Amino acid sequence: MPKEGLPFFPTDRVLSQDEIVLMIQNFADMGISKVRITGGEPLLRTDVVEIVRRIKAIDGIEDVSITTNGLFLGKLAADLKAAGLDRLNISLDTFKPDRYKKITRGGNIKQVLDGIAVASQLHFKKIKLNIVLIKGQNDDEVLDFLRYTKDHDVNVRFIEFMPIGNSLKAWQKEYVGLKNVFETAAENGLHYQPIELRGNGPSDNYQIEGYKGSFGLIHPISSKFCETCNRLRITADGYVKACLYWNEEIDIRKAIPDKVAFRQLIQKALDNKPLNHEMAMAETDRIIDKAPTWRHMSQIGG
Repeated sequence: MPKEGLPFFPTDRVLSQDEIVLMIQNFADMGISKVRITGGEPLLRTDVVEIVRRIKAIDGIEDVSITTNGLFLGKLAADLKAAGLDRLNISLDTFKPDRYKKITRGGNIKQVLDGIAVASQLHFKKIKLNIVLIKGQNDDEVLDFLRYTKDHDVNVRFIEFMPIGNSLKAWQKEYVGLKNVFETAAENGLHYQPIELRGNGPSDNYQIEGYKGSFGLIHPISSKFCETCNRLRITADGYVKACLYWNEEIDIRKAIPDKVAFRQLIQKALDNKPLNHEMAMAETDRIIDKAPTWRHMSQIGG
């Protein structure tokens, strides 16, 4: 979130549990098999476990995952696993308690690490840690994250900082290319090999010799993956976004009970899905609404 915070949507503006489940049923009927619940922070929803359980029960849905900050994971991990949750992505941009508290404006990193420990005992298909590298904030911790994979069977994913909700000038000052990860590994004598991971999405993955876990690189800026992007995002208030970056979005909430109307709107979003985003190119002719999204990353998920 920005430092000044964001106004929260009133309850009636947010999709209800029944709307979410019916929407996913519609998507399943269209061939969608994977669902990721993001945020904001999804574990703040008091009905998140029931949402996972009901989505997982839908015929055709093969994989359900959650992206979370991990602060409530220790309390909910067992219930989420029992509800059918397959995979976890946990946002963790630093190991330093004071730095974590500053970045999250008050968060307690011990809660997150304890949550990871609890989840690790529950045998989820995969646990991933998401680290957005930012110059002067956490780029000095790359080695710490690489070494974390020695004794922890997790996939540590380094993500390039994206200019969403930030001025271009501010973003340029804080952007760090992911070649820094390879350079750090080489400087410290860490030998790694490329590996394949199921459900890795846009991540290129590697494993250091003798380590339990692995690390991945997600680089939407330096090595765009738009050509293979197969994702649609539904916002908490019921809009479909075909591209993370652009403002273009379609209100699908009223169409959720009508499968025909729903399919037509989703197809419209797919037809308008851009070939690329401005983060990686100057050509924007395919974009209908050429303004960058007004939503912050915390409002649309990763």
